[in-house]
Amino acid sequence: MAQTLEAIKYERGNLQILDQLLIPKQFIYETIDTVEKAYDAIKDMKVRGAPAIAIVAMLAIAVEASELLTNNTASSSEETLQQLGEKFVKKLNYLAESRPTAVNLFTSVDELKLRIHQYVNSGENGENKSGLLETMIEYAEGLMRSDVQENESIGQHGSLYIQTLYPNTEKLRVLTHCNTGALATMRYGTALGVIRFLNQKNAVEQIYCTETRPYNQGARLTAFELVYDKIPATLVCDSAVSYLFSTRQVHAVVVGADRVCSNGDTANKIGTYQIALSAKYHGVPFFVASPSTSIDLKLASGDLIHIEERSANEVTHHANTGERAVVEGINVWNPGFDVTPAKLITGGIITEFGVIELDKETEQFKVAEFLKKHGK
Repeated sequence: MAQTLEAIKYERGNLQILDQLLIPKQFIYETIDTVEKAYDAIKDMKVRGAPAIAIVAMLAIAVEASELLTNNTASSSEETLQQLGEKFVKKLNYLAESRPTAVNLFTSVDELKLRIHQYVNSGENGENKSGLLETMIEYAEGLMRSDVQENESIGQHGSLYIQTLYPNTEKLRVLTHCNTGALATMRYGTALGVIRFLNQKNAVEQIYCTETRPYNQGARLTAFELVYDKIPATLVCDSAVSYLFSTRQVHAVVVGADRVCSNGDTANKIGTYQIALSAKYHGVPFFVASPSTSIDLKLASGDLIHIEERSANEVTHHANTGERAVVEGINVWNPGFDVTPAKLITGGIITEFGVIELDKETEQFKVAEFLKKHGK
């Protein structure tokens, strides 16, 4: 597949992110050379999307490690290997506080902390601090490469599966919500990756993308990606989805995921739940596209997911001008995500290993069983 947009540019020691707050008016990359800058970029949503958040956080660690390695600062300092490890564990804990809902960030933080602990306490590395720095860099770079491979596989599995549902239909109409594309990952995307692969097969008649209020990730970012890739697309208001289903045949809904529980309940951008309800009513297959890294087997159901509540200003003020758009004194509830129950995910959960299908009897997904078959 042809090269898509890049939200993250990385060469060892150099990390840049595309400031997604400025799209589509400006296309500006910002250098991230400290963990603090990565934290702010994630918190402020200059970078967003569950995979991209984790990757930027880990690459920020890699950049700081590269700086120490290049300048030989760690080796020449009086800081012990244990102290160096503890310093980076603190940085990881700090990064974990940037966004609370997407599981990828916490999984990556925990995995790298484990690797640091194992290296420091192995008894075989002495005071080889350079080796610890290399360990952290290699983990971050491996995460980046894996994301590209996983997205490509999700796109292939998902596009093929959806096409098999409509063997007599040459061109498909698909709706997606929020932004799950190259801007939310290293490349291709998850749900938007499925759409990209459908388009590559010349199987797209029309893609519908929602505004995704109040942050407008669909209107600003997904629409931008679709136009950039010359994919036939139409932007619709969030509140128009049910009427769209009732008046125009939509063949499938494909959304992403910030966290998938062991029973299949899925946290995704606010507005996903109501789209799933409407899709169920109108008989439109509803798919979640998620790498296995976004699956949290420790959580039995969606009511255990911590849902981030965003600033009221996102609702009350114009994003561009900062001017107040509503009357002062009104209360605001602004959850960043909602939870779609497994029984509404009627199409299935698309992973890099294939599609997990809903168990019709239990109306749940046997997620752990599926992943175990694939060595996860």
